[in-house]
Amino acid sequence: MANLLSCVLFLALRTFAAPPEYIQVWPGGSTQAPGDLGNVTVGPSLVPPPGTSKHAPHSIIIGVRKGGTRALLEMLDIHPEVAAAATEVHFFDWDENYAKGFEWYRDQMPYSYPNQITVEKTPGYFTSPVAPARIHAMNSSIRLLLILRDPTERVISDYTQVFFNRLENHKPVQAIENMLVKNGVLNTRYKAIQRSLYDVHMRNWLQHFPLEQIHIVDGDTLIYDPLPELQRVERFLHLPPRIVASNFYFNQTKGFYCIRSDGHERCLHESKGRPHPPVNSTVLRQLRSYLRQHNRNFYRLTGRTFNWQ
Repeated sequence: MANLLSCVLFLALRTFAAPPEYIQVWPGGSTQAPGDLGNVTVGPSLVPPPGTSKHAPHSIIIGVRKGGTRALLEMLDIHPEVAAAATEVHFFDWDENYAKGFEWYRDQMPYSYPNQITVEKTPGYFTSPVAPARIHAMNSSIRLLLILRDPTERVISDYTQVFFNRLENHKPVQAIENMLVKNGVLNTRYKAIQRSLYDVHMRNWLQHFPLEQIHIVDGDTLIYDPLPELQRVERFLHLPPRIVASNFYFNQTKGFYCIRSDGHERCLHESKGRPHPPVNSTVLRQLRSYLRQHNRNFYRLTGRTFNWQ
């Protein structure tokens, strides 16, 4: 009897230790598996629900930083056939993580049922010079989501996040004008401005992926009218339509839409939607003028136009 129990335990351990293939075939079924996992992340110390496993993502939200990536992931996570990674993994843009290998990367993903797709988001991928080639090496047919907002507003939002982070860590801060202007001219080397050169980064991605594999989400529209943008994402990911208008409600206090799902309501973290500081009008005009040609270049690259000033 003791030998029999030992054999059973050994086989069970082998089952959980055996890694699945890195790339999972895109799920074809649309019927939720019994014992629905829902969209709850299972911690590493817990036994995974029967019938679930971890897989490299079918889709990655590649950016852009302060473009609305967290809002997009949270809203997409409403869908019962989406399993979203809980944290930003930074596998393809940080050399120290990439050196850990694909086995480590897969292990950062959530458990999912066979009919679910796995989605991770790391905003730093879009502006990384090495991420496109590394992701292509993992899966050349992966579907990529890119959420963008007005690049000038994105610069200000980028500054605002860093400003509050420094305040919370009792570090000195500078006025935004001092970051945007150096020696009387626009500081185009400022990282926040560099991240808003969408055309420059998009060219890098298009060297590795066709435009048909990159779906661009309008981050400005997502804030004020999320449903149409989410429906377009569903179609791009070949997901059955499950996200509906009742999944969203406008929070008057916060000034943006929050999520209603499975009988629960939730809003994004309080760090999201922070008010922007006022910016000197002359400096703001300089910034918009500098970004305008880059915006036009991006429109030509993608065949899309946006209401960016």
